[in-house]
Formats: sequence, C-alpha cells, structure tokens
Amino acid sequence: MAEEQARYIEGVGRRKTATARVRIYLDVKDGEIIVNNRPFETYFPRLRDRLYALEPLKVAGLEGTFRITIQTKGGGISGQAGAIRLGIARALVKWDENLRPLMRQHGFLTRDPRAKERKKYGLKRARKAPQYTKR
Repeated sequence: MAEEQARYIEGVGRRKTATARVRIYLDVKDGEIIVNNRPFETYFPRLRDRLYALEPLKVAGLEGTFRITIQTKGGGISGQAGAIRLGIARALVKWDENLRPLMRQHGFLTRDPRAKERKKYGLKRARKAPQYTKR
C-alpha cells in the first residue's frame, strides 16, 4: 500500500564528477523542489544555476507542476546543476515518451562528456609543459 502512495518517476543525471538522482512525484502537484533536504533556492543561490537546472521543465511547459526531490553529490555547484538538468529531462521522458523529440531537440538528453583531463608525467598539468631553458 505504501508503494502506491509514493508514486514517482526517477531519472539519474551525471556531469563531470557530479551525480543527481531526480524523483518526480506524480500525485503531488504543488511545484515544490527539494535538493538534499534543502529548498531549491537555498541550495542554488545563483539564478544562473537555477535556470539551467530547470530548463527542461520550462521548455516542456511543466514549471510548478510536480513535486521534485533531488539527491545530488560530487562535483561543484555548476556540475550538480548540469546533472540535475539531465536527470529531470530523463524523468520527464519516462513520464511521457512524446516529450523525447522536444528534449532531444534542445539537447537535454545528451550527457556532456567533458571532464577534467588527467595529469601526464613530465608535465606540470594535463598539457602544460615545464618552462624551456636554453642555458
């Protein structure tokens, strides 16, 4: 019986080293968004990160429609916002398969593969070489 009450759709998003598990609750329509047990606005103080994370909902015209809970870890604030964006898009497509072309068109379902390149031996960083000295 408890399973039926908490009806949600889950989507997992990743970006760099950040991971976000997004749950969209279908039976609660209050538009509340909770990230790591904190209000969305408190967790993401920068407007840019908030807008970026919620872009899939805005494009689909579903802002303020569902209660969304998000568990995110790893990376920084921007990486977590990107992971949340992918997780929301994936959950929305699970909810309504007709949203897939719209999400694909706006690039929400493509995972951003960019990540920090590893440091190579003989170099100071991934690509920076030590300063050349002639004498």
